[in-house]
Amino acid sequence: MSSSDINCGSGGGADTYTGLRIASIFIILVGSGFGALFPVLARRSSWLHVPAPVYEFAKYFGSGVIIATAFIHLLSPGISELTSPCLSPAWQVYPYALALAMLSLFSIFIVELVAFRWGTAKLAALGVVHDAHGHGVGSHAAHGPEAYLDKNSQADGSDLETGNGGLATDDSALAQIIGVFILEFGVLLHSLLIGLTLAVDENFKILFVVVVFHQLFEGLGLGSRLSLLKLSPRYNYVPVVAGIFYAITTPIGIAAGLGVRSTYNPGSTTASIVSGVMDSLSSGILLYTGLVELLAHEFLFNKEMTNAPNGKVAYAVTCMLFGTGIMALLGRWA
Repeated sequence: MSSSDINCGSGGGADTYTGLRIASIFIILVGSGFGALFPVLARRSSWLHVPAPVYEFAKYFGSGVIIATAFIHLLSPGISELTSPCLSPAWQVYPYALALAMLSLFSIFIVELVAFRWGTAKLAALGVVHDAHGHGVGSHAAHGPEAYLDKNSQADGSDLETGNGGLATDDSALAQIIGVFILEFGVLLHSLLIGLTLAVDENFKILFVVVVFHQLFEGLGLGSRLSLLKLSPRYNYVPVVAGIFYAITTPIGIAAGLGVRSTYNPGSTTASIVSGVMDSLSSGILLYTGLVELLAHEFLFNKEMTNAPNGKVAYAVTCMLFGTGIMALLGRWA
C-alpha cells in the first residue's frame, strides 16, 4: 500500500446509505435482543417449552462462537490496528496487541482467583465449604453456569427452582455474576466498536449483513449462558439486564458513529490506537472465558461430561466446532 492510499487524518467516514444506516440501528437491536433474551425468557416461560436439546445446542454452539470471536474478530483486528502504518514506528517494534491480550487474560484470572478465594473463605465461616465436586465456591463459576444446576434436575430444566436447596446462596450467586459479567464486558466492548465501524464504513451493505448474523450468533451464545444461571429471587433480574445491555450496545455504537460521521475516521491514528487496544484487551477476556471456563471445565473437568456416552460428547464437540466455524467464516467479511 502506497502512502497516497493511506488516510491517517481526522476526515469523516462514508456518507452513503444514510437511511439504511439509521434503519440498521433498529434491525440490529431486534436481532441482538432476540439472540440474548430469547433463551432467558424461554427458560422462564410457563407456556413456551423449548426442548432441552435446543438449549444444549445453543450452549455448546455459543462456546464455539465466543472462542472464534476472540481469535478472528478481536485479536486479529487488534494486531492489524496496532501495526497500522498510521502509527509511529514505536508501535512496530513490539507485538503490543498480543501483550495486551495476555495482560487482560492474566488480569481476569487474578480477579477471579481473589474473588473466589474470598467467597470460599466467607462460605467456610458459614460452614458451607464444598460443592458436589469437592471444590470451593470458585469452582462453581469456573465450571460454568451449568454447574449450579442441581445434579438431580431433569434435562428439560423444568425444576430450576427446587426450593432453598436448589437456589444459589448469595455468595455463589455473586461468583456466577462475576463470571458472566467478565464474559459480557469483553463482548460489549467488541459490540460497541462494531457499531462505530458500521456507521462509517464504505462497504456498508456487506458489513451490515455480516454484523446482523454476528450479533445474533454472539447473542445466542451469551443468552444461553445467561439462561442457565441459577440465582436466588433477589438476583433474578441479572440475566435480563445483561441481555438488554448486550442488545443495545451495538445500536448505541451505530448511533454514536452516525453522530460523528463527518469527523470520525476509523483509520486515523487515534482511532487505530483506541480500537486496537480495546480489541486486544477484549480478546484476552474472551480467550480466558472461552478456553478456561467454557471449554476446559465443560469437557475435561465436568463429571457429567466425562461420564457421558461417547455420542453425547461427540455431539457437544460438533456443536462447538460448528459455532466456531460459522463465526470464523464471518471473519472473511468483517
